[in-house]
Amino acid sequence: MNVDEFGARIIISFGDGEIFLSESFLLGILVAVVLAVLGGWLGTGLQTVPKGKQVISELIVGWVYKYTRENVGKGHDGYAPYVGTIFGFCLLGSALGLFGLRPITADVNVTFALSILTFLLIQGSEVRKFGAIGKIKHMCDPYPFMLPLKVLEELTLPISLGFRLFGNILGGLIVVDIWFHFMTYLSGLFTDIPFLRAVLVLPLNGFFDIFEPIIQTFIFTMLTMIFLGIGINIKKDH
Repeated sequence: MNVDEFGARIIISFGDGEIFLSESFLLGILVAVVLAVLGGWLGTGLQTVPKGKQVISELIVGWVYKYTRENVGKGHDGYAPYVGTIFGFCLLGSALGLFGLRPITADVNVTFALSILTFLLIQGSEVRKFGAIGKIKHMCDPYPFMLPLKVLEELTLPISLGFRLFGNILGGLIVVDIWFHFMTYLSGLFTDIPFLRAVLVLPLNGFFDIFEPIIQTFIFTMLTMIFLGIGINIKKDH
């Protein structure tokens, strides 16, 4: 088994190869386009009495807003579009294995980009609501020497979010690949046709390409909402 296979391939390179477009980047663009087209389609032809696709779109939007209010707090519906976008992007990007493609969230660059976006949103929301001085005062509470510890605590958020999503999705790829090689070996004991790969790997594919992406997307999105809610609500008493 070649461990280099688990890294994102370089699809297009420029010049001497220092500038390139990776498989994760191009698939990420594809996922974004699919979500944009799907969202645009679901949002067209809206009527007072919902019918057909409008029922589905309203259920999705209602669910996103409901969970945003429950975890970020009432009066913060403005964060629902971001939450819904992150959820859709992570879910589809993690489930690309269903289509024979490499999940983009198995690339640490992608997961860290998502976690850094969340981190910047939280920091920006706190500064906008409480001001830079108010944020610094809170980080110095109850003693000024707590500031470096609070800074370190906040910096661990994007690291933990990024590694959690990346590690679980990449781990699934590794397990499935090991199982593929094992099934090929067992098949080779009887015939040159790796027939066991066609059947015995299906349960693993079902778990790591369907169930695992749903769970990891839900965890990533839920943690995003929880930390955002803590950041913009905890300082009400200051």
